Amino acid sequence: MPDRAWDATPDPAHSTEGNTTADPTGPPSEAPPVLVEVVRSGFVEGRHRGAVVLLDRDGAVARAWGRVDVPLFPRSCNKPLQAAAMLRAGVELAGERLALAAASHSGEPFHLRLVRRMLAEHRLSEELLGCPADLPLDQEAAREWLAAGHQPSPVAMNCSGKHTAMLATCGAAGWPVDGYLDPGHPLQRAITDTVERLAGEPVAQVGVDGCGAPLLSLSLTGLARSFRACVLAPEGAPERRVADAARAHPEYVAGSRRHDTWLMRGLPGALAKMGAEGVQAVALPDGRALAFKVEDGARRALGPVLAHALRLMGVTAPVLDRVAEAPVTGGGRPVGALRAVF
Repeated sequence: MPDRAWDATPDPAHSTEGNTTADPTGPPSEAPPVLVEVVRSGFVEGRHRGAVVLLDRDGAVARAWGRVDVPLFPRSCNKPLQAAAMLRAGVELAGERLALAAASHSGEPFHLRLVRRMLAEHRLSEELLGCPADLPLDQEAAREWLAAGHQPSPVAMNCSGKHTAMLATCGAAGWPVDGYLDPGHPLQRAITDTVERLAGEPVAQVGVDGCGAPLLSLSLTGLARSFRACVLAPEGAPERRVADAARAHPEYVAGSRRHDTWLMRGLPGALAKMGAEGVQAVALPDGRALAFKVEDGARRALGPVLAHALRLMGVTAPVLDRVAEAPVTGGGRPVGALRAVF
């Protein structure tokens, strides 16, 4: 990564309709700009729209496309913030365990072994997990799980590390485990306080995430700000401890075959977390940060947007080519690709 701020001047070659480099607010009725084109055999057959914000080292918005100041659900991008709140509440987690508390894990064997170990260490039973039964997120891990005769299980669900940490936090703080997913529970109130402080904005909407936990809305700018706060926090602070654990053990945050793992391995010091419905946040160790949302939630667009946004920030690393790869196939062979165009 170059040791300088990147050029914040918009590149006309990458401009699209709805580009809001000067004004990140834009009219509410404006269609989101096109972020990615789907190219098959030289023909653009589809487009993914969305919004992107890039923060400079001082936390100011350097460039933005689309509406980056309106609330959205960051989905699992909130997990590092939730984990920081749990540390503040008194739970003792470190290393791989803390990374798993902030994870959307793939359900690979090493993930599930650690979930069960954490449950045992905190004298918790699997029956207490409030996340739904599911198969491992990773397709290969799911095939192996089923081949071994297993059924969908809360432990295999990608949020089981977070739920285990939530239950452990209740024990450490003396809070009841009953109702730990209720927005009014002391655990969830503590999480809301931490999320609002790190994002620098109030939570405008509370929903229910796919795992059943309260889902706190943020703007893309607030989300990027919160990740920046984690990497810049003083050493030993809860937020910094989460960032350090995730960066040291990225395979526990995601999995062996996931963009977040590759990126944190290939860009030392970066904190990266994706969320469902096409959300992604990244913070670099010098304070630069980004967040984006693919409007239609298409996961296939995440890699191209992520790699292109980092390149616009001046980041150069071989891992970006790996992250950006999103081939379009025909007849079992590549005949095109998704390309970022913002």
